[in-house]
Amino acid sequence: MVQTYLDFERAVAELNKQADALKGAEAKAVMAKASAELKRLYAKLGPWEKTQVARHPARPHYSDYIDALVTDYTPLAGDRTFGDDHALLGGPGKINGRSVIVMGHEKGTDLETRLKHNFGMARPEGYRKAVRLMNLAERFNLPVISFVDTAGAYPGRGAEERGQAEAIARSIDRGLSLKVPFISVITGEGGSGGAVAIAAADAVLMLEHSIYSVISPEGCASILWRDGAKAQDAAKAMKITAQDLKKLGVIDGIIKEPAGGAHRKPDEAMKRVGAMIATQLDRLSALKPMDLLERRREKFLNIGRTLPGAK
Repeated sequence: MVQTYLDFERAVAELNKQADALKGAEAKAVMAKASAELKRLYAKLGPWEKTQVARHPARPHYSDYIDALVTDYTPLAGDRTFGDDHALLGGPGKINGRSVIVMGHEKGTDLETRLKHNFGMARPEGYRKAVRLMNLAERFNLPVISFVDTAGAYPGRGAEERGQAEAIARSIDRGLSLKVPFISVITGEGGSGGAVAIAAADAVLMLEHSIYSVISPEGCASILWRDGAKAQDAAKAMKITAQDLKKLGVIDGIIKEPAGGAHRKPDEAMKRVGAMIATQLDRLSALKPMDLLERRREKFLNIGRTLPGAK
């Protein structure tokens, strides 16, 4: 697979190019230097660099996590109201032999699949499908696992006409009222209500270089400064990184990525995600339904209570 380098990785790209032109010990020495430079860069990524990594097209997507972590998966289609949405997928399956309901955003991997899945931006029928899946989970007493990776809910006219805001609100409400364990993993972008709709969970986890925000940095910059070019400033001000959000109490845990990001070693990254999900499932499955409800309620109320300056 051809490696796609981000803007801040130019030095690594140049070193790898030099290594390709060399042989033997010289090539190994340059490759070692490139590896060290990559680790140095990723040890001090800023919010904007993390945004670029979170959006990298080679990061594992929902279908990759299904293939790597879920057995006996049966995708379910449709919201029983309007139609099926290919941006938000889900169905029953097993993780480590444990039956679960799994769902998540699928962005696609090439032009054809990205168009099919609408770049991971779900319409109302996608979120109504999510509610249907959560209802199914509670009916059969199955934990819910969600994988979040979306720039946001689809803002098109048709989506608004079919009740996008109402569908997102009902999905959030259903997540908060579930009487079964609910674990959400933000694997790339966690954009706005499109992300929260399937992330009102007992345990909200983020991959180390993923982002989670109420609006994209570009959107924030265009509103605050009327200049999308100030996206880097917006990313820094918004506290969108996993590290900032963990300090603020918005998320519950960070899953470390392989050196250079999940897109460089996707199998290793997905293995780490699977291990964290298993740990959280063991912890949450020991709780009674009413305890889950109360703890989840307090968890989200405390986000506002514990933010800097909150009284």
